[in-house]
Amino acid sequence: MHALVEPHPHAPGWYAQLRLGFRVAGGRTVLGERRHQGPLAVQRPFYPEGDVCHVYVLHPPGGIVGGDIIDVDVQLDRGSHALLTTPGAGKFYRSAGERARQQQTLIVEDGATLEWLPQENIFFPGADVALGTRVELRGDARLVLSEIQCLGRPVIGEGFDSGQIDSRLSVYRDDRPLLFERLRVRPDNRCRLSLMAGMAVGGTLLVSHANEDDVAACRDMLFARGTDYAGATLIEDLLVVRYLGNSTERAHRLFRDVWTALRPRTLGRDASPPRIWAT
Repeated sequence: MHALVEPHPHAPGWYAQLRLGFRVAGGRTVLGERRHQGPLAVQRPFYPEGDVCHVYVLHPPGGIVGGDIIDVDVQLDRGSHALLTTPGAGKFYRSAGERARQQQTLIVEDGATLEWLPQENIFFPGADVALGTRVELRGDARLVLSEIQCLGRPVIGEGFDSGQIDSRLSVYRDDRPLLFERLRVRPDNRCRLSLMAGMAVGGTLLVSHANEDDVAACRDMLFARGTDYAGATLIEDLLVVRYLGNSTERAHRLFRDVWTALRPRTLGRDASPPRIWAT
């Protein structure tokens, strides 16, 4: 994990860093380390399942602009189980020239389970953003992760007609790469219909410790919907579900339905949705 560091004194925007460490104590997962700097924090942990630690990550300013830097480090010790989400969408606003940066490093030790299920990212026209999420799984670590990216605000007919995005997602197990994803939206390609099939919303859901039966069950769910584009594939034991469409609401509904169906099969637990999802 990164050490907490002071931002450069002439940094053009907000600097925020959050470091969380989870461990097992007293028969349940506890938030044993919580350090933050700048406008980034977490609420007190919730325990709707008794032993699994549910945490809401908060960014009080409500939006990110050019020059802002967001740095999140999360580590789960052996045997711990944490579910992290956010109370609202991440909003990346128009840049005046500087690039906004967000880096997330998630380390899951052998025998631990991380469910990383934030709300969507919304990129307003003119945003200049670099995003990176790196997941390091050790041994038998288990993972559920979702990312939903929304270009502009399709609900009001707004497109992402200026700005640029570079979003990367990488997953490793014992330092061996399992998955690399990259979305690049640049001035020379953002108007191409081939980019995200000309649609505004793209999402990826990852579920580890899946098998062919889980893929088949997932595909049956996708086929029954018959709307937007969606697909599922298996990379070793990593189930990858993808969504393309024009609705973050439908993307969330799809991913949460898959999560609800597969959580008992892959994690041995019934789904326990965070209460904040219902607000």
